[in-house]
Amino acid sequence: MFIDKAIIEVRAGNGGNGMIAFHREKFISRGGPSGGNGGRGGSIIFRASKSVNTLINFRHSKCIIAKDGEKGMGKNQYGKSAEDVIVTLPVGTVVFEEKSKKFVCDLSEDGKEFIVAHGGRGGRGNACFKSPTNRTPRVAENGMPGEKKRLILELKLLADVGFVGFPSVGKSTLLSLISAARPEIGDYDFTTIVPNLGVVKVKDGRSFVAADLPGLIEGAHLGKGLGLQFLRHIERCRVIIHIIDMSGVRDPYEDYKKIKKELKAYGFGLDKRPVILVGSKMDEENAMERLKALSKRLRKPIIGISALTNENIDLLCYKIADLLDKTPMFSLYNEDNIESGVKIYEAKRDDKEDFEILRKDNHTFIIKGEKIERTYKLINLSTDEGILKLLNYMRKIGVDDRLKAMGAKDGDTVILCDFEFDYID
Repeated sequence: MFIDKAIIEVRAGNGGNGMIAFHREKFISRGGPSGGNGGRGGSIIFRASKSVNTLINFRHSKCIIAKDGEKGMGKNQYGKSAEDVIVTLPVGTVVFEEKSKKFVCDLSEDGKEFIVAHGGRGGRGNACFKSPTNRTPRVAENGMPGEKKRLILELKLLADVGFVGFPSVGKSTLLSLISAARPEIGDYDFTTIVPNLGVVKVKDGRSFVAADLPGLIEGAHLGKGLGLQFLRHIERCRVIIHIIDMSGVRDPYEDYKKIKKELKAYGFGLDKRPVILVGSKMDEENAMERLKALSKRLRKPIIGISALTNENIDLLCYKIADLLDKTPMFSLYNEDNIESGVKIYEAKRDDKEDFEILRKDNHTFIIKGEKIERTYKLINLSTDEGILKLLNYMRKIGVDDRLKAMGAKDGDTVILCDFEFDYID
């Protein structure tokens, strides 16, 4: 079964919590803090491989979960970091975020890897908080949560050449003649319902990969027929072979205009790719007259071929190989600064506030904000010192002043994530 699109969920592992511990050993007094750091959570890594050629393993909604890092221990023992989870995908898979449709990565080469969900870093143990003014810190950090994402996987086949045209114009027949591929061939529309790939070896030693795609119809870019489902597979093709039926069953000029319009409407610059026009079924009566008339009207050369007599089949292969030799690869997505995982930061002022306070009712206030919530998740609240650290941090960034300005009274409830406390002026 050929599956070329799937939606999955990935959950990287959480970092392990830091430990609050003190050295305890006979004949050693006041050993000091000895809580170790937590380990890093496992990340989710996508790897491209030629050993798979379909997304069938993800045909049902699937969740990929990495393990959490181990928590720190006493005697300054660090928690073990969890192993990364490597997911093997077909070469040519493109990954997007489901909600925002943001481009994540393009696995266009065998062995290429990309971290799609980073594991959370481990929290620091109390040994890291020792200072000349605080010899016995009773505070530690929790591990950071790992990233969670819903991702869209789209397989866009890696082919040098793509055959396009209306149904039953001879695309599958041509592929079977010039390669070892054996696509289904029939005298009815939409015989081809999945893309077929074939390696073509030219008689002079050159070779290329050709893709036979399901037939297009008018409105294919809007999802009519099988067009929208399989147009994605022509996005990577460097050369397009536009096959036009010359048997007289269809109007060649109208077919040409409609297919060209569909390629342009789909986007990705398909209308700007090098195109070789091919007239098929040249063994039919008056086919040569139709080909000459179309060539004259378009003012473009058209190669007439016949699967019955093998007319111009070798010539077409030579033409394709020659055009590929001088046609570069087309970039589908801008992967600047994504490939290496390096982020470039510009020095600019961050005007975004650390927090905001919402009034739920007359006596309840809710604190929200990415920065303050991140800090809250880091602080271990299992000790009085940890709670004091959180309250001091909120006082420092102005939470108390903001609550007072909003009319908070003694005894009112203040909520930060899952932590509730009473406001005291």
